[in-house]
Order: sequence, then C-alpha cells, then structure tokens
Amino acid sequence: MPIPARLRAAALTATAVLLSALLAGCGDGPQDDGDLTAQKLAWKDCPAPSQAEGGGPAPSPLPGGGDWQCATMKAPRDWDDPEGDTIGLALIRAKAGGAADRRIGSLVFNFGGPGGSGVTTLPAFGQDYAKLRTRYDLVSFDPRGVGRSAPVECLDDEQLDAYFQQDATPDDAAERRKLLDNTENFNAACEKHSKKMLPHVATTDAARDMDLMRQVLGDDRLYYFGISYGTELGGVYAHLFPKKLGRAVFDAVVDPTQNAEQSSLGQAKGFQLALGNYAEDCVSKVEDCPVGDSVQDVENRIARLLKDLDRKPIPGIFPRDLTQTAATGGIAQALYSKDFWEYLTEGLEQAYDGDGRTLMVLSDSLNGRSENGEYSNITAANVSINCADDKPRYDAAFVEKRLPEFRKASPLFGDYLAWSMVSCTDWPVAGAADHPDVSAPGAAPVLVIGNTGDPATPYEGAGRMAAALGKGVGVELTYKGQGHGAYDSKNKCVQDAVHGYLLDGKVPAAGTVCS
Repeated sequence: MPIPARLRAAALTATAVLLSALLAGCGDGPQDDGDLTAQKLAWKDCPAPSQAEGGGPAPSPLPGGGDWQCATMKAPRDWDDPEGDTIGLALIRAKAGGAADRRIGSLVFNFGGPGGSGVTTLPAFGQDYAKLRTRYDLVSFDPRGVGRSAPVECLDDEQLDAYFQQDATPDDAAERRKLLDNTENFNAACEKHSKKMLPHVATTDAARDMDLMRQVLGDDRLYYFGISYGTELGGVYAHLFPKKLGRAVFDAVVDPTQNAEQSSLGQAKGFQLALGNYAEDCVSKVEDCPVGDSVQDVENRIARLLKDLDRKPIPGIFPRDLTQTAATGGIAQALYSKDFWEYLTEGLEQAYDGDGRTLMVLSDSLNGRSENGEYSNITAANVSINCADDKPRYDAAFVEKRLPEFRKASPLFGDYLAWSMVSCTDWPVAGAADHPDVSAPGAAPVLVIGNTGDPATPYEGAGRMAAALGKGVGVELTYKGQGHGAYDSKNKCVQDAVHGYLLDGKVPAAGTVCS
C-alpha cells in the first residue's frame, strides 16, 4: 500500500515533484582506505539524479550565482564492524555565500520520509534557505538505503504499478488475504534484492553517518535542520552525540514517545483535522465551493466518492484506473500543503465527473512515481527504515480489533492507516525499539517547531519531543497554520526565530507562538 508503514512521506520532496522543481544527483567520491574521518571529499558538478532519486535534470545554478556540488562519502555498511565493508553516501552542498570570516560551518538538512532524497530536495528549495547560506554551507544527503546511497531495492516499476493498484482497505476475507499476500511478496522482494543492506538502515545507523559527516566536513559540532522524519533522526543524533550537537531546528516534529500503532492513529486524527480545515476554507470562500456546501457536505461527498471507487474505479492516467486506495493517497498528499488545496478541489471536481487524472497525479507524487512511469526508491526505503526502527509487528487480527478506534478518529483515513500497520509483518529484520530514544542531557538548545494544522506529524508531537529531549534542550515554538511544517510557510515570525537561532545563536523564549 502507498508509503506502507506510516504516511510520513517526504512532503518537501513531493512538493518539488508537483511543482516541477529542480533536481540533482551526486558524483563519485574518494576511494581512500583507512580512517574514514580523514577522507577528503571530491566535490564536483552534480550529474542528473538517478532513477532511485526520482530522475530529472541536474540542478541549475544557484540564484545570484554559484553551483551545486556533489560528492560521495564512505561509511561503514555495518557500524558494529567499522573496519568492514563500506558504502557510499551521496552528498550535495552549496557553499556559503557570505563573508568568509562570518561562516559558521555546514548546515546539514534532512527533509524526511524516511526515504526522501536530500540530494534532490535541497536544490529544489535552495532559494528558500538563501538567508541561511549567508553563514553556512548548505548540505544534504541521501541517507543509507535511499537514492544513490546503497539504495534498497524491492519491486520493479511494473510491479509497483500493480502494487499501488491493490485494495489497501479490505472489506472481506478474500480482499484481506490478497493484501497480506501482496505485503508478503513486497517484503520478500526487498529481502531478495537488498538482503545485505536491510539490517543496516535503521535511524541509529543514519545518525552515526551524520556524525562521520560532521567530522569529514570539518565541523566541531553538527549544525542541523530536520523536517518531518528528519526531526526523529535529529533527536536520535542528539541522544547518541549530545555534546556534538550544535544549533539545531526541528520542524514538523515526529512524536518520539509513540509506537507505530499510536503514530498511525495520530495521523488518522491529523489528516481528518486537515481535511476539515481544507473543507472549511473552501466553503468560506466568497464564491461557491465546487465540492460541497458545508464542511460536512464536503466530507460526505468525498466519503461517497471513495465508496463508489471501491466498487468501480474510474479512468486515471492511462492505462491505470483511479482506485479507492489511489484516491485516498492523492487526497492525503494534497493535505500536506495549503498550496495543494486548489489541486485537491480540481481533482475532486474531476473525479465526481468520472475523471481521475489529477487525484492520480497526487497519488503518484506520494508514491514517488514520475511522469515517465519510473519510481524512486522512496517506498522501498520508507518500509525498510520503518521496519528496522519499529519493534512491533502487527497482524490482521490486531488491525481488525483496532479498526473501530481508527474509524472513529477518521471516517476517511482510518481504514487506510490502520491496515498500513501490517507492512512490517514477517519483515526479515527485527525492529529496534518501540519508539526512539531522544533524551539528550547536556546538548545545546534545539528549536522544536509544531504546526497546529499539521496532518502528518500532529502538533502534540512537538511538545513531547521538546520534553523528551530534556530540560534546557528542547525549546518549543508553536505555529498556528496549515500544512506539514512551518518554516516553508514563509511565516515571518517562524523564519525570524529560525534565523535568529541558527545565524546569531539567539534562542527564542520557550512557548513562543506565531500565527
């Protein structure tokens, strides 16, 4: 099913796809042996992205001049055997554009997923971080198992088309059996094609990669900007290396206290809230809302559409039909950003008239499918990382018992997110823990930003992350807005707080509210 473990898609990556933003790849790196902290990165012009990164052209020059540069960093495949085999991690950077004596270091970004390519996402949004580039080299990377960094491989493009056409919300025993068989086949394909990497793609492994990256980049501390799943990665780094964490910002915050079931239930509530906010915005317009006369009417009409699609799909992007599952994924994708709400309205209008193309474009974006029918490896990486991290393994009987609560949380997304919990059933690698440990006593302050309208990482998670990091470490800021994340909303209050801390070391008062 789409982004099976949790709908923690890399929203900024998806935004880049939908807005036809610029993509990038990365070049070959050093072949040095010996101490990996002493390796020298061979920065050079970025090639076009690989299929696993999402494809597309090489990145254009930076606004105001300057080029994106790419390199490959060597890291141990198995951090428990640091002298053993190595893998290559793809990096991209834009060198600081301000005065040399004002440069602080490298600011490392992770845009989420898990499974999103930082090498493609950073240049797509580079202009949004122009002010941060006055004092930092902007750096991002494909985490292990993602993009060009020893990517996990599972199904091929044709198989993924069929996989995403399946019914992910079974209504009877036959549909349930088919869903479980498809999940088993997907997981078996991951083991067949990526057996050596699957035990080594956990978030703790990626955090250790970031500390190696910090040293190779020449920084005494890691300066970090994590978004969505990137906040979990940042929290794990803070726990493992509290004295090595410099100024850090967590935006669109994953709740580190929840297990996979609690996270999925929280997302059901979050997406239902976001759908209501979208509907309220639509019906409050001066002109008539074309998809409903009231908030309840909008939600009722969408529910009827999904029910109809379960019985009979409509034409989507030839030769594929828009199924109930694809439509649900497309609606969820549109709720990641208020900028997408107009596309959701357009897609719903079309679907009511029997045309599923726009909702399928949105669904394809969620699943990492390009216009030419090729998939990035975001789904394979997302499942692999989540299943490596999450200890619980849920079966169909467990899901069926929990369905009433999920449906209560969200009549529209409850089944979809409840059944996603079977994704790690029979996964070949054991999960690490019920939830990540992010306690980081003694670490530098971390600015933790929660968005009250966030569908994918509900607002409550920010407060819990701030508390879990520890007293004097987590500093919570609230943004009263819509969509996944706050900084990219371009809200001046939020951006001033981020810039003040990252650029000048000014920590905002805990409990600051921006609207």
